[in-house]
Amino acid sequence: MKILIVGGAGYIGSHMIKRFQSTDYQIEVLDNLSTGFEENSQNYKLHICELSNKDQVYKILKDNKYAAVMHFASSINVGESYNNPIKYYENNVTNTLNLLECMVDLNILNFIFSSTAAVYGEPEKTPIKEEQILSPVNPYGNTKAIVEKILNDYDKSYGLKYISLRYFNACGAHIDGTIGEKHNPETHLIPLILQAASGRRNNFKIYGDDYNTKDGTCIRDYIHVMDIAEAHLLSLEKLIQTQNSHIFNIGNNQGYSIREIMVAVEEVTQMKIPHEISERRKGDPAELIADNKKITKELNWSAKYSDLKTIINTAWEWEKKLSQSK
Repeated sequence: MKILIVGGAGYIGSHMIKRFQSTDYQIEVLDNLSTGFEENSQNYKLHICELSNKDQVYKILKDNKYAAVMHFASSINVGESYNNPIKYYENNVTNTLNLLECMVDLNILNFIFSSTAAVYGEPEKTPIKEEQILSPVNPYGNTKAIVEKILNDYDKSYGLKYISLRYFNACGAHIDGTIGEKHNPETHLIPLILQAASGRRNNFKIYGDDYNTKDGTCIRDYIHVMDIAEAHLLSLEKLIQTQNSHIFNIGNNQGYSIREIMVAVEEVTQMKIPHEISERRKGDPAELIADNKKITKELNWSAKYSDLKTIINTAWEWEKKLSQSK
């Protein structure tokens, strides 16, 4: 079975490719390499293409006869989404519509979508169930919520079957140390703290210490990137087998504050993290923790690598590799 991984040269997409290596699926990658890296495609066939170029997307899909598409390509920086919402609506919504239109025209009707916990906004209660009303508080979350609504309409009208996976905080690096996070600029919490530990960053900024949480800093649910990849593989198999659309949270069902993460990093690295308190950022909810009962029950998924020590150890080994290469 032939699968196209859109955004496969990026952080989560490249870990998905690693997970596919022990399967019989045929894998190809589509990426514009704007934030991904060619070496992340790991010698699989790479189509360098902009999703905005619908004609080229159509030709690639038509010529290669894929059974399913996994879509990882999107803009993900919450702060940037406030400053440049046009970019986010064009890349995350319009370009996804281009891809979906081509798929429907060619009768490719299996789709795995990377969504986000940002669709929930400020949650009514935690842990967050999939049934909670969507109320995103930033343009990034808005774009993902819009695509989820589009997918529901496409299912009803065109028979496009999908599974939407709402990530909480993706983190960590591959256990073998060959790939990990390499964003430019980096915006994710754990690599930012580790960059302060390695000396690649002068200090680490805590954006707000006056939230209504146990220590005043934001609480998040951290999930290892290979547990996310496993959820995608199980979702693909479920979708192919049942032809039923679903939405699942991917989270660890446990939250840690920013200060708790910083203390854990100091324990792993044996280094004191230089840090400063800064003002809150727009669009940062105080607490986001997943209720993951649905995915554990319906996909028999479990978080195998998402204890905090494993997450930080893998990310630290990757950061040391990056800092030594500078």
